[in-house]
Amino acid sequence: MRGIILAGGTGTRLHPATLAVSKQLLPVGDKPMIYYPLSVLMLAGIRDILVITVPGDMPQFRKLLGDGAHLGLNITYARQDQPRGIAEAFLIGADHVGPDNVALVLGDNIFHGNSFSDLLERESRNLRGCTLFGYPVTDPERYGVGETDAEGYLVSIEEKPAHPRSNRAITGLYFYDNDVLGLAKELRPSERGELEITDLNLAYMKRGQAKLIDLGRGFAWLDTGTPESLLQASMYVRTLEERQGVRIACVEEVALRMGFIGAEECHRLGAKIGNSSYGQYVMAIADELAA
Repeated sequence: MRGIILAGGTGTRLHPATLAVSKQLLPVGDKPMIYYPLSVLMLAGIRDILVITVPGDMPQFRKLLGDGAHLGLNITYARQDQPRGIAEAFLIGADHVGPDNVALVLGDNIFHGNSFSDLLERESRNLRGCTLFGYPVTDPERYGVGETDAEGYLVSIEEKPAHPRSNRAITGLYFYDNDVLGLAKELRPSERGELEITDLNLAYMKRGQAKLIDLGRGFAWLDTGTPESLLQASMYVRTLEERQGVRIACVEEVALRMGFIGAEECHRLGAKIGNSSYGQYVMAIADELAA
């Protein structure tokens, strides 16, 4: 399975902060926002990852992540000149995906939960059609929400419904088989001129191949698209890290635990930023797992 991180857009709801820097490079806790979706793909066992961003922000992402080799990854980049919808990622990334299945994650979504890696690897291994991830919310009218049958397959998807049929919001993490490339080409732009991800999911639903996995108790899903939600996400991350003594979305630790790099390389990565508490944590984890 190949991975795509959609990190485009202009972050207008976060202006003026995002006038100078990409939204996905803003800090959440002590790390850039993009570390969180990147870690999700890594936890799914994905090592070939395409980052899609606007042209002006691409040098900053390259400076931060490089080609990913230091993390045992292969990271490449592509441009989305204008925000033309989430589903456009599959037109831009068609060559990257090739004959494989693909996982798409939005660059401003944060996921955290126990045994998340096991869940992701299981769903990627058993993928038939598309698998979406739902999360219960108190205000489903703000989201795209899904209703399923007894077997967990979608029977309806509604975008910001006035009278929601369920409280399960469809999050910004999507697994698709290779048919997604052809289906994306068939999409017609919406009235806003965008290729809507909901239309793509509906195409799979009509085939009876759209499964919704509940991320319920024990999981957290956070969107960081507004100043308020960005602050809440940072507070969540810092509180959990301080209480548990672990770091969420520490990509060096994820790479080590997934077997992408060894303990010696992980320690070197920590030493490069050893003046920070983050770097000291990376070195301590490397020493612990090397023992």
